[in-house]
Amino acid sequence: MTLLEICVDDAAGLEAAIAGGADRVELCSVLELGGLTPTPGLIALAAQLDVPVRAMIRPRAGDFVFSPADVEAMLGDIAAVQQAGLEGVVLGASLPDGRLDIETLAALSGAASGMKRTLHRAIDLVPDMAEAVDQAIALGFDTILTAGRAHTAPEGIDQIALAHQVAVGRITIMAGSGVTADTAPALLDQVPLTALHASCGEDAPPVSPPALRLGFESPGRRATSVSKVAALRAALAGRQ
Repeated sequence: MTLLEICVDDAAGLEAAIAGGADRVELCSVLELGGLTPTPGLIALAAQLDVPVRAMIRPRAGDFVFSPADVEAMLGDIAAVQQAGLEGVVLGASLPDGRLDIETLAALSGAASGMKRTLHRAIDLVPDMAEAVDQAIALGFDTILTAGRAHTAPEGIDQIALAHQVAVGRITIMAGSGVTADTAPALLDQVPLTALHASCGEDAPPVSPPALRLGFESPGRRATSVSKVAALRAALAGRQ
């Protein structure tokens, strides 16, 4: 059965992911920026769930080339997630040329020893996917989240297939970005993936028009859709 991971960034998203049938949750904040480290309160709330949760460890928006201060903050966040009892963490770090930052990742992965570890889409910046998959395995990751070095997984299917070929039996390749109930069957027809990642977001009205007017809320708000999660879950179940 294909594992379905849903990424969320608030309490309502947690509820929607579970109600729709998610097998696992990736916990973030600020999904519109690709996901940042979640707050301690949201981590504590997620720790009460009956499904596995992995927390994003990303201290700021932008690239994945981290300063020593960034890394220090990330190490503290990993310790907090571990203390909260979540299943694992989601990590990534790059060198300026896009290759994986092995030194930083070794420090972060080592700090997360005993936890599950996903290498996030920093891998989509690498010049050599096969080399990066081998490096992720050596660093102790159990899962790689990738869109195949493309904007969306359907666009990057050839590189996803390459990653799967290199990884099979050694690490899980999880396709993400552009994964929906409509696109998932074709992805799985082309590559026999055992895990998919999606946001299942939908446009949502402003929570508070006055807050929007004063700049306390962003326009174009997105929210996790129970129906979209359920539709994706059903599309995967229909293939079993």
